[in-house]
Amino acid sequence: MKGYRIAFIRHGMTEANEDGRYIGTTDLPLSSLGAQELFDKLETLDYPNPQKVYISPLKRCKQTAGILYPNCYTVELDELREMDFGAFENKKAEDLMDTPEYKQYIKGGLDNPPPGGESAREMVNRCYEAIKIIISDMMYEGLTSAAVVTHGGIIMNMLSCFGVPKRKPMEFACDFGEGFEVLVTASMWQRSEAFEILGRYPDGNMGFADEEE
Repeated sequence: MKGYRIAFIRHGMTEANEDGRYIGTTDLPLSSLGAQELFDKLETLDYPNPQKVYISPLKRCKQTAGILYPNCYTVELDELREMDFGAFENKKAEDLMDTPEYKQYIKGGLDNPPPGGESAREMVNRCYEAIKIIISDMMYEGLTSAAVVTHGGIIMNMLSCFGVPKRKPMEFACDFGEGFEVLVTASMWQRSEAFEILGRYPDGNMGFADEEE
């Protein structure tokens, strides 16, 4: 049965990431350190060239794709953008800790957005639309391999919601320039809107799916 391999990769580091600030819709570029880290990883890790690269429209993802996949065709999907943190954007958790709005936010929940921001449910709905677009496009074009350069929160929620085996979002946390590879089959997606998580990417560790739940 035909399968479609997709590598979900987190963008490189920005200055906001270095400072520990919430960075969602703010369109920051990679920091000098973030770009250099990606070039260093290219020297030590294997990043196979996919047939197509889908990217968030934010600068940090476009620049990451340009470094990791300079010769690949890329397509921007707005659905892959990071979560909107509203009033918390560009602020550190330590500076928000004593505010009632932040205390409410860290309680979690699908319908508990930051003030003026996006809820987890809204983000998950976007993730669903993004993966539908990507899988449909790959099937239509007959592609068997693709990469998705997006944001850490998007990767964690996308794999937690649609990946097998089931894991909590934080178990899909990944370093900059790294992520997870999944396998999509037409029958599995059409039957249950799910895909198989093969392992971490790009280090080739394919044992993740065999771990005990």
